[in-house]
Amino acid sequence: MEMETIPNGSSPTSTASSTAVTPTAVTPTAGISPNAPSSKLNQLSESLKLEHQFLRVPFEHYKKTIRSNHRIVEKEVSAVISGVSDAAAAADSVMSRDDAVNRLNSLVSRLQGLKRKLEEGSRTENLQAQRCRARLDHLESADPENLSDWNDTRLKRILVDYMLRMSYYDTAMKLAESSNIQDLVDVDVFHEAKKVIDALQNKEVTPALAWCADNKSRLKKSKSKFEFQLRLQEFIELVRAENMMRAITYARKYLAPWGSTHMKELQRVLATLAFKSNTECATYKALFEPKQWDYLIDQFKQEFCKLYGMTLEPLLNIYLQAGLSALKTPFCYEDDCTKEDPLSQESFRKLATPLPYSKQHHSKLVCYITKELMDTENPPLVLPNGYVYSTKALEEMAKRNDGRITCPRTGFTCNYTQLVKAYIS
Repeated sequence: MEMETIPNGSSPTSTASSTAVTPTAVTPTAGISPNAPSSKLNQLSESLKLEHQFLRVPFEHYKKTIRSNHRIVEKEVSAVISGVSDAAAAADSVMSRDDAVNRLNSLVSRLQGLKRKLEEGSRTENLQAQRCRARLDHLESADPENLSDWNDTRLKRILVDYMLRMSYYDTAMKLAESSNIQDLVDVDVFHEAKKVIDALQNKEVTPALAWCADNKSRLKKSKSKFEFQLRLQEFIELVRAENMMRAITYARKYLAPWGSTHMKELQRVLATLAFKSNTECATYKALFEPKQWDYLIDQFKQEFCKLYGMTLEPLLNIYLQAGLSALKTPFCYEDDCTKEDPLSQESFRKLATPLPYSKQHHSKLVCYITKELMDTENPPLVLPNGYVYSTKALEEMAKRNDGRITCPRTGFTCNYTQLVKAYIS
């Protein structure tokens, strides 16, 4: 995935005080010892290829901070220049001493405010750059000779990512702090999303609209409809409250500009002025249902992840599905699936539902009793009732039971010696 350049990142008014750190500064084999075994090198290289999000998220956050600081500085500088121009124009006319002092004090106050904002912006950008550097250093520290510690840290990062996506913010914070991985996880980024999600759950769109305004250019570039959906919902709430005049005024101001691209949706929503919230018409009744807010929350999460280059699914789910795809077979969904199989659990079955069955080039028989592979060294034996077990398992069972073997599934019993003789004959 290509990285976009930082808009205005090299502008003289940008407050960035350190060199931007890009995710391309590290290669998949950075920090790898050339003397390491090739299998371990390949394993580590493949692992590092999955760390795109790990670098992309802080980098996108860094870019956003630079853009935000740039806008603030431009606004303040423009106000200061305007104030100086007004003061110069007033100086040409008759002005009392007190008026002149007040104007100059106002300018000084503005400049002090600008200096404070520049310092705050610089500190924030430095923190973001340090976070990018910390993540690069973490990837470079990966050593194929001792991957256990690095993999342990990665597992904790994946768990924190899952907790943040599931809204377990306090637990995620405690795990990050106890493991000293605050710079390696995106707690602050998800806290930004939490404010919007909490507001939408309380049926408030103001924070979400403010988020759209902050990211207007990026959302427009991706052709997002999220702001339009928020405006429609706000209009629906005015209709629900039977405040028709305010709803019409709101539609003229905020919905009319979207008419050229979303006319059909707009016409459907505006028709609620006639049908109202107590309508039984299914087409319009659906617009007043509470689940519309859940839809907005889901849509925000998608836009948020897309904006920061995150995966839509939690990393934990992705890694689990990668493993489950190699284990999934039709037998996993049968009632007598062994408990040792992860797919015997309903939660894993649900996670594996969209996955294809694993491709097995050669059939393999695994003994139900010992869980060992049945092959030429440990051949299968068929009991008279049709069930198959390994020779090793039946021999051990016969030794314990004076030559008698019992089928663990049906309770059928027979003599092991007679069974072997029947096979030989």
